[in-house]
Amino acid sequence: MASGEGAEGSPVAVGRKARVLVGRAERLYGLARGVIDDHARAVGEVRTALVPIHAELVARELAGIPVSRLKDVTEGRLRIGALEAAGLGTVRAVFEASRYELRQIPGVGAQTADQALAAARQIARALEETVSVRIDVDHPDPRTTALVIALRRLVEAGPELRRAVDAAQGLDRKIAALLPAARPATGRLRMALTSLTSKAKSGRALAAVAELRALTADAVAKDVHLLLAQASTDLLRESASDAEAWVDFELRSAEYYSQLVEIAGSAPDVEAAEGFLPAKVADRVHAQGLDDTHRRVSLRGYQSFGARFALAQRRVVLGDEMGLGKTIQAIAVLAHLAADGHSHFLVVCPASVLINWTREIRSRSTLRAVPVHGPDRQDAYAEWRERGGVAVTTFDVLHSLPTSTEPPAALVVDEAHYVKNPDARRSRAVAEWTERCERVMFLTGTPMENRVEEFRTLVRYLQPELVPRIQSSEAVAGPHAFRKSVAPAYLRRNQRDVLTELPALLQVDEWEEFSAADQDAYREAVAAGNFMAMRRAAYAHAEKSAKLQRLRELVAEAAANDLKVVVFSYFRDVLATVQQAVGKDVLGPLAGGVPAARRQRLVDEFAAAPGHAVLLCQIEAGGVGLNLQAASVVILCEPQVKPTLEHQAVARAHRMGQVRTVQVHRLLATDSVDDRLLRILENKDRLFDAYARRSDVAEATPDAVDVSDGTLARRIVEEEQQRLATVGQGG
Repeated sequence: MASGEGAEGSPVAVGRKARVLVGRAERLYGLARGVIDDHARAVGEVRTALVPIHAELVARELAGIPVSRLKDVTEGRLRIGALEAAGLGTVRAVFEASRYELRQIPGVGAQTADQALAAARQIARALEETVSVRIDVDHPDPRTTALVIALRRLVEAGPELRRAVDAAQGLDRKIAALLPAARPATGRLRMALTSLTSKAKSGRALAAVAELRALTADAVAKDVHLLLAQASTDLLRESASDAEAWVDFELRSAEYYSQLVEIAGSAPDVEAAEGFLPAKVADRVHAQGLDDTHRRVSLRGYQSFGARFALAQRRVVLGDEMGLGKTIQAIAVLAHLAADGHSHFLVVCPASVLINWTREIRSRSTLRAVPVHGPDRQDAYAEWRERGGVAVTTFDVLHSLPTSTEPPAALVVDEAHYVKNPDARRSRAVAEWTERCERVMFLTGTPMENRVEEFRTLVRYLQPELVPRIQSSEAVAGPHAFRKSVAPAYLRRNQRDVLTELPALLQVDEWEEFSAADQDAYREAVAAGNFMAMRRAAYAHAEKSAKLQRLRELVAEAAANDLKVVVFSYFRDVLATVQQAVGKDVLGPLAGGVPAARRQRLVDEFAAAPGHAVLLCQIEAGGVGLNLQAASVVILCEPQVKPTLEHQAVARAHRMGQVRTVQVHRLLATDSVDDRLLRILENKDRLFDAYARRSDVAEATPDAVDVSDGTLARRIVEEEQQRLATVGQGG
């Protein structure tokens, strides 16, 4: 070999290194192109399935529009008498007719036919932008089944798919632009000619190689290869069977709708989704990024906007109506700040939702949740100060925590209307922490425009300079006017404005910790081996019941939003306790001993009541044969031994004709029979249960798919007796 031809730094050696590097870049490019193509194919399948469904929805809307409305589109120029005389009474009839068919109608000339068709098509195009596809799980047909199967491929890929597609698109653009310049010349003569005739071209090649080296190194550091490979694997999986797809849709309907909205573009009205904020504030929010590195859940468009609003405005009240995911938006804010290098966050909430917050943080983010309450709260607080994470504490504990340390990067106050009285101890503690924190989120589902003085109090904690402009006159002018006047500090969205594309069922497990009185009643029931007493021990002492306290809060929030509530329990005495706790205006209980005619009168009174109302139902009596679709909030006082009982009860409200999203809140106690029962039932074959529930046989004989009451009860009683005995020995 001639001197220098193979030496380090020679043209041959440099060319060899460049070829190796280019080879790596080409493989990465191939992975990226594969993800882009596979994703485009999966999205195309969804769009193909959507076409006939969307067309039918538009046709159905057109059928409800009288043909006379065509005159409005043509500003009165269209003569429709001949069309009406020919029996074309709706816009759909005109839309589906051909020009030739219209010309055959006496009195309809070429100009009238063309004008009529153009006007009908104009209305159809407007409808195409507004109709939303709703998937009816109770009435599947071949078209919606095809849509659900197509969506499932994207849902199965999980929230990482969006990151993979974004990464693939970025790599595709960059590598495609760099590869032509970076590919080295081959052959000694060609390299020699290149070096002699094109030093500029050689310089561009070296620069391209350097950029490719940085790109591939960054991809390796971030495991982009694994991300892309997993995405392609997920997107190329075999299609699910009809039954599997429908079962999965029932279990994860919100994720299906999230994909559907993104693909169909049937998002809610932008102004409503952005809380009718003025353009200046909305533009600032749009410019705010949102890092999802530490987040494990995808956000709806309005939820992403809410999180970015809190980040952009720094000290705000997020007042979304109940059921819209205020907790998720707050977690998204904390996750973004964690990605930005912050390590300490604080959540303050009522004791009744502390466990929920802890679980939500752990399941929806990679952040550490540190409960700071109970006898070891000071130790937990010290551990949080040392290691970081999200400290979750209660209003009653907050005042006892030292404030001399460095403040957290963000403070979240849930159920912020609890601090409306500035003289209360909890309010003073929140005010002190709020003053020290740069970023603060107050969460409340209570509409503040109905409580202007309360709102002034909350804003005084956050942005006191806004207080003078918060006047009752803006609230009187209407909610939109009020929200625009306080836009720098307040964002509220309503279900009817932003949930048009979402499933009609949102399920929330409300986990509570036993109070001391609850715990005593529970231990007594376990010692007696009384399974039924164990299930209702959480309501034995109403004045100190953790579940009952959460139930009161849910009912109060529903009342503030004029929502009707139906409360289900297996036990008559639990319903009696609830009735005393909630108030004398509650309807029911609708129980097994109530005659059928009286039951129907109760349901009719409930439906006819203006605004908020509460109906109590024994689950075996209210779960079958009644239409409770006036309710949009369902509260289950305890989990059921037979899952079909819950399914049938919820189905009384969540059914055809329901016009609002139904929220189902299941009250559960940690370290109890509830926990045991759910684990046992979830460990059964979940798909089998869902298949069976969808069958006619299961609807007729629910016992066929439920576990034996006696066997289950004995197992749980024995396990709880052993657990509590062990706990007692350990104490």
